[in-house]
Amino acid sequence: MKRLWLVLLSLGLVMAFSVSALAVDVKFSGEYYAQGMYLDRTNLLDESDGNDPSTAFFFQRFRLGTDFIVSPCLKLVTRVDIMERTWEPDTAANYAPYDATNKTYGNADARNVDWDIAYVDYTSPIGLFQVGYMEDYTWGTVWGNRTTGPTTGQIKYFVPIGPVTMVFAYAKEEENNLSIQGGYQAEDVDFDSYRVGPIFKFKSDAAAGEAGVLFIYNNVNQYRVLPLTLTTAPFKQDMYFIQPYFKAKFGPVSMQGEINYAFGERDFETDLVDDQDINSLTAWLDADANFGMFSVGGSLAYVQGDDDPDEINDALTGGRDWNPCLIMNNNNMFYTWIGPINNPALHVATEPFKYSVDGELVNVIFGQVRASVTPIPELTAGMSLSYAQADEDFGGDNDKGFEVDITGTYKITNNLSYMLGVGYLKTGDFYKGETDADLDDDYVVLNKLTLSF
Repeated sequence: MKRLWLVLLSLGLVMAFSVSALAVDVKFSGEYYAQGMYLDRTNLLDESDGNDPSTAFFFQRFRLGTDFIVSPCLKLVTRVDIMERTWEPDTAANYAPYDATNKTYGNADARNVDWDIAYVDYTSPIGLFQVGYMEDYTWGTVWGNRTTGPTTGQIKYFVPIGPVTMVFAYAKEEENNLSIQGGYQAEDVDFDSYRVGPIFKFKSDAAAGEAGVLFIYNNVNQYRVLPLTLTTAPFKQDMYFIQPYFKAKFGPVSMQGEINYAFGERDFETDLVDDQDINSLTAWLDADANFGMFSVGGSLAYVQGDDDPDEINDALTGGRDWNPCLIMNNNNMFYTWIGPINNPALHVATEPFKYSVDGELVNVIFGQVRASVTPIPELTAGMSLSYAQADEDFGGDNDKGFEVDITGTYKITNNLSYMLGVGYLKTGDFYKGETDADLDDDYVVLNKLTLSF
């Protein structure tokens, strides 16, 4: 009899665990896009210099998000990019490694699976916990965010206190423990980031929105192992950030803005190189007004340039996520797929964006006005005019040029849309630097099919 009860108990436990496993819900979401592009020139030189390259190709990405919902308060959040690649056959050359030093792209985009996100999301009685690999540097508005960049291991804790939600976070930006890397012969060579801040949400009959401020301390020790040469020296860096933001909606008008300020010190571990103070500022203000089928808007942005050898004033950028134009400072398309558009004589591998039209906003005073019309629910046509000038001209001209973009998006179904766009860049003389190069304008034509679910 005891054996029978033992067998029955074992069967009961198996059934109980099986029921728990079968109770897990799975929620899918994602996006697939296929995009074609023609770019008139891949550098800024005039064709009379005998250097007039153009490029045209197709590329795609399938991004799949999967939430494994164990219970209403517990889930595993994952995301994977599948077949993120240009359209071409699979060959050995497609898997050549990316050369970060020389910023050469080749065909290193033929990855079939790139798993970016996996973390536990647990809503406990004392707050929300998130632990695992997730998007990094995401706060407030899109300004300064880097969610399209590398993901990192993080621990986040959100706790509501009245109308305020406090955020506490830790991120491991660089792990150089001897048991992991094995190549370093020094202690304390990691890069850790500590973050804390409040978020306040408000709502009234006249307005609704939110505001907050994030405080970050980055303890950067990974460069303490640099060799002492004519161009490098070992250093540690203490860097502090203050990032206030707001979002608000007043009737038909939506506004948002953010300021990022960084300060600290780069302490070189040799008396041969003077320490440097960090003092960097960026700001962004954006507004849109919707009047039925018509909408208008505009943006202002500032990213401090650096022309002081005793200070680091360009420690911050506009981030990777805000792409205001089809060419100018379009980080997603150009940095990922095409490569830098610049005057090759001024392109420096250690400062790839300094004289590049594309990429993250750096050293810039930027303004944009835009308008769109939706004559039928399925069709939206838009136009924008953008102008940029350098905060520091480095001895040349500060005019970075202006750009006109025209786009049209048609919703084939609720989940499937097609976009056609044309962008024309009037190149500014800033990209001459102190050279006498002849520059030329550039334009891009692109079309994009997007399926979202």
